[in-house]
Amino acid sequence: MTDPVADGARAAAERLAAEFGPGLAADVEAALYTRGQERRPERYLDPVSLGSLVVSIASLAWTVYTGLKQKTPSPPPDVVARSVRVELRNHGEAAASPGQVVDVVVTEVIKAVEDTS
Repeated sequence: MTDPVADGARAAAERLAAEFGPGLAADVEAALYTRGQERRPERYLDPVSLGSLVVSIASLAWTVYTGLKQKTPSPPPDVVARSVRVELRNHGEAAASPGQVVDVVVTEVIKAVEDTS
């Protein structure tokens, strides 16, 4: 069984590697490995924390997408991304979440969800 959060986070890391460095994929893998352990990164600018951020956004995007999917068969990515940004802002993480990162992660999670359907 595939995991849309992990698949989306990995795909997002691939797309973001040009901007954030080739080590992002390994950092995402490390964050996926520790997923579920309530460990909050101290800052998002170091690569490991960025990997954790990508995985956190992927998990939130999956939750938002599946919630919206109950209301509409195919929620648009921009609506999902906007909802994710609102949730991040409500949790005080908006400043640490560059818009491009959110957009890429949301897009890749939606692709992963649709690929498993």
